[in-house]
Amino acid sequence: MDRLRERLVVAQKALATLQELPLGERTDRIIRDAAIQRFEYTLEAVWKVAQLYLREREGLDIASPKGVIRACLAVGLLTPEEGRLALKMVDDRNLTLHTYNETLADAIFSRLAQHAMLMDRWLVALAAGGLED
Repeated sequence: MDRLRERLVVAQKALATLQELPLGERTDRIIRDAAIQRFEYTLEAVWKVAQLYLREREGLDIASPKGVIRACLAVGLLTPEEGRLALKMVDDRNLTLHTYNETLADAIFSRLAQHAMLMDRWLVALAAGGLED
């Protein structure tokens, strides 16, 4: 299995761990915090596979998550609306990494179902772009 396919599989497995939690439902702090942690590592895996895709398939070498999102938008892997939501998703991830408070955690948790759907769509687009040939 080539490196790109391996990274796609890792990202899909990470997303599956996020999706197995009760996203969008009222839950306790432990589940909420676990979901946020799974969101963090899932987004990391998704943008990294997109980064590798852009390098190997499009000849674009981009170092940041937001740069990768903009490039995915430019090459048609994300729609303009998905690109806008993906940029906000990275902002949410950045907030979880740099600060912690209950209000912020609740707000980010409330968006995790939407984020998971977006990451799923992004992975489907990457796979359709030739990763599962």
